[in-house]
Amino acid sequence: MRVLILGAGFGGLELSTMLSEALGDDVAVTLIDRGESFVFGYSKLDVMFGRTSAESVKLPYAALVKPGVRVLRETVKAIDPEARSVTTDAGTYEADALVIALGADYDLGATPGLAEHGNEFYSVAGAERLAALLPEFDGGRAVIGVCGAPFKCPPAPSETALLLHDYLLNRGLREGSEITFTIPLSTPVPPSPETSAALEAAFAERGIAFLPGRAIASLEQGEVTLDDGTQLPFDLFLGVPKHCAAAVVRESGLLGEDEVYIPVDSRTLQTRWPGVYAVGDVAQVGVPKAGVFAEGAARVVAEQLIAQARDGGQPEGYQGKGSCYIEFGAGRIGRVDVDFLSGPKPTGEFREPSVALVEEKELFGSSRRARWFGL
Repeated sequence: MRVLILGAGFGGLELSTMLSEALGDDVAVTLIDRGESFVFGYSKLDVMFGRTSAESVKLPYAALVKPGVRVLRETVKAIDPEARSVTTDAGTYEADALVIALGADYDLGATPGLAEHGNEFYSVAGAERLAALLPEFDGGRAVIGVCGAPFKCPPAPSETALLLHDYLLNRGLREGSEITFTIPLSTPVPPSPETSAALEAAFAERGIAFLPGRAIASLEQGEVTLDDGTQLPFDLFLGVPKHCAAAVVRESGLLGEDEVYIPVDSRTLQTRWPGVYAVGDVAQVGVPKAGVFAEGAARVVAEQLIAQARDGGQPEGYQGKGSCYIEFGAGRIGRVDVDFLSGPKPTGEFREPSVALVEEKELFGSSRRARWFGL
């Protein structure tokens, strides 16, 4: 079986690992990514606030050596779902199963003034720039703003507001500073009222102004305009750009006229084309854009492909369950366990912030570094 995987994020790494473990050299997996390394999304906050360096959190794809898997550093130029073929800047590849796991791109140009007057913290490069900029910030009005939904890792902007409070407090700048956090969602974590209440209580306790249900419309020098016309002056702006599918996905015919991401069967993750799947942020499946959900979706696709290779039965479908760790500052981490697809509506169960969950989050990362990269 020839399996072609586009994107080596949570989804691509878990899928290629499962296929290798189950089928070894009986499968021919080609994993394509344009980057040199993988970075856990939450590591960007560590980089931004100077807790680590960008180089130290990069996991090189060169370390990924598995039976039946070859890793290519190439840029995808065209996708033909009908033929299950892909053209890159180095060649053309065909497969029996094509899995698109290219994530979501950032569209800074969709928000006027963001690139010129603001700072985004969702890319590694953006986090690195802020790591150099924040030590020069002497206090004042800080705005954390989300430019549109859906966006990756919904708790991350809340974490940023709380960690910025700690950062300014440790530098003796908090008393002379204001922090405002605005988000298009009605609450910080809509599926879990308990989690949202805990975050809002943490904002209130720290004097962080929280403006829900409002997105960033535009930026000018020193002033941000919200989508309801409200204007907020700022000395520091930390933004989450609008997200979109990669240009190669938009140009591939995988999207309908009004579709922003690739529609899939919510149980199998298969697209309209047989043998073509989409997992993670690039797929429209009714779950948040977060690594843990891409990983879960990849497992479902892997189980189906393994069953096909072994003439097995149909595995259980995707259930849309996952856990997200949330930094509350002051050295504590909480967790929310969410279930999006198995019930009549999404639900979330909250675990209070604790030091024990700090260790659990570290294990989450170290276990995947070992499983995917052997590190």
